[in-house]
Amino acid sequence: MRAEPGTIRAYFVALALLVVGFGGFYALVRQLNIHLLKERVELRRPLDSVPTRFGRWQRVGSDTVYSDTLIEELGTRSYLDRNYAIDGDPSKGMIFVHVAYYTGTIDAVPHIPERCWAVGGLEVTQNSTVVPFAIDRTGWTPLEGDDSGQYFVSFVTDAVTADREPVTMPVGEIAATTIEFQDPKRPEVRQVGGYFFIANGRATSNSYGVRSLAFNLSDRYAYYCKIQLMKRGTVASADGSLMGPFTEDASELLTLLLPHVMRCLPDWPEWERRSRGGEGAATTG
Repeated sequence: MRAEPGTIRAYFVALALLVVGFGGFYALVRQLNIHLLKERVELRRPLDSVPTRFGRWQRVGSDTVYSDTLIEELGTRSYLDRNYAIDGDPSKGMIFVHVAYYTGTIDAVPHIPERCWAVGGLEVTQNSTVVPFAIDRTGWTPLEGDDSGQYFVSFVTDAVTADREPVTMPVGEIAATTIEFQDPKRPEVRQVGGYFFIANGRATSNSYGVRSLAFNLSDRYAYYCKIQLMKRGTVASADGSLMGPFTEDASELLTLLLPHVMRCLPDWPEWERRSRGGEGAATTG
């Protein structure tokens, strides 16, 4: 059965319109410097290079090494699982730290702890709430040359050279989505976890913020990092809470830990400048 000449003409007209439309859309995207597909940006240093001691906080035991199955579930091979305790003594207070880095998978849903804890048989005693950490910013100074005034730097001391290195800190309040569970067999045992994200140099307390921060249309590159802290312990009574001790210990540890994590992450002001066509090359470590 032969197609009618009018049908053939309509087909080629429609095809031509599609080609022209795509070409016009592509030209507009380039002219407006819009990046719909994000490029990867790698870590400057591996996460396990974070020091094992900060002030009175010291690593306990060895870092956790995941199996291939767990790595596939986590969605990244760039992670850190480590316990820190005061003076290296868990009885004085211990915080579990989990850091995971993602790039090239911005549309993936980050793994969040309340799902797996509930599956593990724990019961919620306090629903998730956003809790700000009391980060000591005394040593933070404005980033030199930053006309926007949004970036600040902290300083870390290199363990080998003893040089003090400026590190760009995340923009925004450091606040975590925090939730408390209990063991139904031992109601006095509580487990509190809080997590937040750093996406393209900015902090957010939830996974929805990751998409809005890491999918800025003018950014060519994108990454996000999840930082999760967890404390487990007993409370004086069944109606007590571990939330206060967790927030206090986590704030102290995170004040010391965060600059070293940021030292591993991409130096976002440099990548931002490169992404948006500015002068200068992005640092890679």
